[in-house]
Amino acid sequence: MVADEYSESFCKQIEKKYKKKGLKRPIYVIQKHDASRLHYDLRLEFDSKLKSWAIPKTPPRKINDKKLAIAVPDHPIEYAKFEGQIPEGNYGAGKVEIWDRGTFDTLEKTKKKIVVKIQGKRLGGKYCLINFRPKEKSWLFFKMKE
Repeated sequence: MVADEYSESFCKQIEKKYKKKGLKRPIYVIQKHDASRLHYDLRLEFDSKLKSWAIPKTPPRKINDKKLAIAVPDHPIEYAKFEGQIPEGNYGAGKVEIWDRGTFDTLEKTKKKIVVKIQGKRLGGKYCLINFRPKEKSWLFFKMKE
């Protein structure tokens, strides 16, 4: 399996197990993912999918603390509720736990820049994602001044 693919069959299981009901929208969630390397998966709901980025280090909480965020394939909405073990043999095998969740407001959205106001339990305020190397799917994720 290609490194940036995720398991279609596992995601289908998640869609069947979890329901969209009960999720405040638009969805913001960060999942702590202990796979081959510990990282954090940032997910924001756009167009009825969870746009997703893998962040290798703890998400930023201070203004201008910039973190690398690698774009990964979109995930189904139901994935926002998932906590547990991704079984061996599936891409991303390992433990997943919800690190933060809430909602967000979109302040700006282009192909190379997304600015949102996050209302989470751990993260809150104005955040920016900037796509600085499109061919490498590399973005910067950071907190901005209000």
